[in-house]
Amino acid sequence: MVNVGQYNTLKVIKAVDFGMYLDGGEDEILLPKRYVPKDLKVDDEITVFIYHDNEGRLVATTDKPYAVVGEIAMMEVADVNSAGAFVKWGIMKDVFVPISHQERRMKVGDKRLIRLFIDEKTGRVTGTEKIDKYLSNYELTVKENDPVDLVVYQKTDIGYKVIINSKHMGLMHFNEVFKELETGDKLKGFIKHIRPDNKIDVSPGTKGYTRVPAEEERILSLLRENSGYLPYNDKSTPEDIYAFFGMSKKTFKMTLGALYKKRLVSFTQTGTKLEE
Repeated sequence: MVNVGQYNTLKVIKAVDFGMYLDGGEDEILLPKRYVPKDLKVDDEITVFIYHDNEGRLVATTDKPYAVVGEIAMMEVADVNSAGAFVKWGIMKDVFVPISHQERRMKVGDKRLIRLFIDEKTGRVTGTEKIDKYLSNYELTVKENDPVDLVVYQKTDIGYKVIINSKHMGLMHFNEVFKELETGDKLKGFIKHIRPDNKIDVSPGTKGYTRVPAEEERILSLLRENSGYLPYNDKSTPEDIYAFFGMSKKTFKMTLGALYKKRLVSFTQTGTKLEE
């Protein structure tokens, strides 16, 4: 079975002048020529995204949409009509959002948080702004320290409400964030704490020392690109560190400490020096 609105790994069964046909079970699904990798041949398998074109036919693409069915993403309104609106999906096809699924009437150029689902009547991917009913912390699918995908939902007095894995709601406190975020921003994070009432606190990035090896290479690369010296050390402000390195001061200090122990960096009064 092919899952519409999702990524599928399918076998190539036929090559034609205008692309390749993939085995979709009951249907042959066209992968248009513009998306066919040069080395792809019959009997190979390829991972593609499947959707309906304007004629209702299943089509494959290697382009990546902003969201798959079940996910939530910020999308821009491309067109409106008496029945609803079409929002940009990141692929050749736009997604239809019926008026009944709009919080307020959409206008071209609006950017709205949209959840994708399969319409039972048409079998096509459809969008809705009414996402609250899909978000619940009653039964959690995450636990503390789990890595998660986050979408910024709303700014509050103490932090940002975030959507967790398109399923739950959480809070990212201001002291965890070192740049201004906007509704719809996507970021990686982890579950910091789950309270007895199932309210969730999250943090951006990855948990503790698991993030250090990747950050080590990032700092070393930046040092090499800047003649072996950067004007940042453990006395730099969290804001300056985040603006340049894209990491918290805590992670920055852990990473510098690991590099120092390996004798790859040394410190000066004004910055950090490469010792490779």
